Amino acid sequence: MPSFDALVEEAERAPIAGWDFGWLDGRATEDRPSWQYSERVAERAAAASRMLDLQSGGGEMLANLPLFPPLVVATEGYAPNVLVAARHLTPRGAYVVATQDDRPELPFCGNVFDLVTSRHPVTTWWDEIARVLRPGGSYFSQQVGPDSVRELSELIMGPWPPGSPRDPELARRAAQQVGLSVTDVRHERLRTVFFDIGAVVYFLRLVVWIVPGFTVVQYRDQLRALHDQIERDGPFVTHASRFLIEATKPPR
Repeated sequence: MPSFDALVEEAERAPIAGWDFGWLDGRATEDRPSWQYSERVAERAAAASRMLDLQSGGGEMLANLPLFPPLVVATEGYAPNVLVAARHLTPRGAYVVATQDDRPELPFCGNVFDLVTSRHPVTTWWDEIARVLRPGGSYFSQQVGPDSVRELSELIMGPWPPGSPRDPELARRAAQQVGLSVTDVRHERLRTVFFDIGAVVYFLRLVVWIVPGFTVVQYRDQLRALHDQIERDGPFVTHASRFLIEATKPPR
């Protein structure tokens, strides 16, 4: 196996664009939720007329839909990802809108979209989602759940406090508070395996909420200890947390 320094330097040099985990092929694995989110989005998109995808990353999920509704709009708040999403989506006739993830206002009129989707949103602005949905329209989202890859976060940062804002029951109540009817909530924990420390570094660079403000310089000692553990004991195993939520705006 390459040295600790070589693996870390390679992971730090690796380009990050959009929401593409291809660099981790063969170096990390994560089980997928049983509900097959992308396939179910495709089913809903095929029956929709106006679709909005929030916090789309590089537009990878939308770009793989077999059929597009007549109107598709994607929003993204991270400027480099906006350009990636535009390359993926504008050739298919979709619109890509730059937004700010720390501002809840969506730049759309109310009662416009019959389908709003979002995969792994940083924040869910329930009141805005309810506003832009047409009566009878639905919000369909796969989100990061409570204590996702907690074993890795605690190894790097130390113990977490109890409780999590990313709780599916909190999401259910938030949706109901803005007048949406929640029709489905599911939660699963998924085995996630890292085969080398380079994969860990790349993952923490890409998924920024796992170790907020992550840098190799700040956490070099912890990373070195984890590298030694992987060499001694084999791949590092943690568990991702995902939940599915679907909510519908009541008809007039």
